[in-house]
Amino acid sequence: MAAERGEIGSSVLCLFDVDGTLTEARQKVTPDMDEFMQRLRQKVKVGVVGGSDFVKIKEQLGDKVVSNFDYVFAENGLVAYKAGQFLAKQSIQSYVGEEVLQDLINYCLNYMAKIKLPKKRGTFIEFRNGMLNISPIGRNCSQEERIEFFELDKKEKIREKFVTDLRRDFAGKGLAFSIGGQISFDVFPDGWDKRYCLGILESDNYKTIHFFGDKTSPGGNDYEIYSDERTIGHSVTSPEETRRICEELFFH
Repeated sequence: MAAERGEIGSSVLCLFDVDGTLTEARQKVTPDMDEFMQRLRQKVKVGVVGGSDFVKIKEQLGDKVVSNFDYVFAENGLVAYKAGQFLAKQSIQSYVGEEVLQDLINYCLNYMAKIKLPKKRGTFIEFRNGMLNISPIGRNCSQEERIEFFELDKKEKIREKFVTDLRRDFAGKGLAFSIGGQISFDVFPDGWDKRYCLGILESDNYKTIHFFGDKTSPGGNDYEIYSDERTIGHSVTSPEETRRICEELFFH
């Protein structure tokens, strides 16, 4: 859709996914995009909401990420920073309980043990504050191995089938599953998708919240916040498209 000119000012917030939206997948932000975000901040408030943990977001967006953005929501907002300061943290283990958590971990390890792939590396389950990140190839894969798995996954739907089985076998346990990035998917309590950050933002009374993301189809980890009535959603395919839409909205 052609973007119409957007309102500007402190009552407007632009929220950005990280991978595929501000950066290429798992890559560092380019100096040009970094500089553009700072120019955008002079027009509207700017925040990031990523499924990754804070360390990974910092690796991609730089050591000054907390001061360069008005909000940083790591793990969908379960770890939150506002105006350069730590705001709040929530934990999955205290919410779902050890028994369900162990059942889930054991199920995933058993399931992945039976998947044959061209390569397998390490860190198949990453335990984060608000979610488990499950990667059939392992998060320690190289960039080349990551792309190889991603291409195979597009054809064989490895992650999609895995998530379908989890949804069936863990029905009624209050868990949600979403596929994002190239090599993994996330498991978290119902409602702890990227909309979680919107609850934190409610008290700040923004008139308009724009959201930009690349995984906006059903099952993607941007879908819920993209389609939420509290946001104006923009589906993008690259950082270049993100920038182009922002320029049309706020600089023309």
